Amino acid sequence: MTASAPTVVAVLGAGTMGAGIAQACAGAGCEVQLVDADPEALTRALATIEDSLQRLVRKGVLDEGSIERTLGNVHPADDLASAVAAADVVIEAVTEDLDVKRSLWQYLAAHARPGTLLASNTSSLSVTEIAGFGGDPESSCGLHFFNPVPLLPLVEVVRGEHTSDATVARAVEFVARIGKTPIVCHDTPGFIVNRLLMPYLNDAVHALAEGVTSAADLDAAMTLGANLPLGPLALADLIGLDVTLAAIEALHRETGDPRFRPAPLLRRYVRAGKLGRKSGEGFHRYAPREEGA
Repeated sequence: MTASAPTVVAVLGAGTMGAGIAQACAGAGCEVQLVDADPEALTRALATIEDSLQRLVRKGVLDEGSIERTLGNVHPADDLASAVAAADVVIEAVTEDLDVKRSLWQYLAAHARPGTLLASNTSSLSVTEIAGFGGDPESSCGLHFFNPVPLLPLVEVVRGEHTSDATVARAVEFVARIGKTPIVCHDTPGFIVNRLLMPYLNDAVHALAEGVTSAADLDAAMTLGANLPLGPLALADLIGLDVTLAAIEALHRETGDPRFRPAPLLRRYVRAGKLGRKSGEGFHRYAPREEGA
């Protein structure tokens, strides 16, 4: 990364998180290679980015020219080897599945240039384990962005067991450069936010299942009584009930603590395809245009 040339970032995975990360990096002037093997996923990601930018312009957060500038910095790609080889920073944002990540990180070990900053956006898996799949754990870390990425400022910079001090410093510098706020943490289950947030969301689902009150009133109680911007069930819907379940399962699996036992109702909703905003229904119902809002 130099002052004279834009940072080249390869974002691997064009789902909700990948699109948001690509938007944040491109909006900060980085050249982004957004990589996905599915051409339709790339098309959807570009449409999502453009829609997000237009909404930010309507709200007065960005100027009209930001749309063209940001989109001009995002380059959809299906050639993983070329994108990784050209990158200063690689951010893996594929599904929370260790087998998928293992295959991808082994590929990174073979194609990334020495010294490339390698990061996983995992929200629930061990950064140390993921980094061990590649060839350079010292240059690897976690960069945990939060959904919706364009709006939320935090990025958890996760230090794996073998992550070097120099890599942490580079990661912090990069996160600040793209306009986000870095907070460094160790590779413990749930990191910081999910370690505290997921049990809260899980308890809310337990309360709903026990008939304490309705979903609407439970959320209203927390927004009106605790001055929170969003109730726990609505927040779980926004995150995605599948993502929420995976994070809670990881906490339970890694710690063995019965406090983190996933609520059966949450598992039932996920099995039924009720994933929250992205499916149109979770604990609440949503119009299709609200996806990713």
